[in-house]
Amino acid sequence: MKLLKSITLSVLFLVALFTTAFSQQNMGKDSANARKKIKALYVAYITQELSLTETEAQQFWPVHMGYENEIKSIIEKKLPELDREETVLGVKKKYKDRFTKVVGAERTENFYKKDKEFRGKLIERMREHRKERGGPPPPRGRRHGMAPPPPPED
Repeated sequence: MKLLKSITLSVLFLVALFTTAFSQQNMGKDSANARKKIKALYVAYITQELSLTETEAQQFWPVHMGYENEIKSIIEKKLPELDREETVLGVKKKYKDRFTKVVGAERTENFYKKDKEFRGKLIERMREHRKERGGPPPPRGRRHGMAPPPPPED
């Protein structure tokens, strides 16, 4: 009887372990897919809002990738708030000239506004989505002026 009970518990433990591992693996895939969809929405939104031509887009997005990578590296450093904001501002100023060469001063200014607008909408959408699901809301503070893009619509 003890052997049967032991085997049953072992089997249940293994099933629970594999189920947990499988669901975590799927969560990672879902998260990666969501990030890809959000990125695609972001690119489409910025392209449309700036009215980028095909030629401009081919020049703009590589510059943007460098900009985004520098911002991400600042975030990963876990700097104190004021230092982080100052460093991010330095990157924005540095890239302002680069963006201006591609799309002009007016659309560069518009890019910074639309980028912030998109990320604000994303945060709000995430709050609404988590509230509907009963989960905790995303953090209130904007760490660096760049939140992740919004979740895709179902």
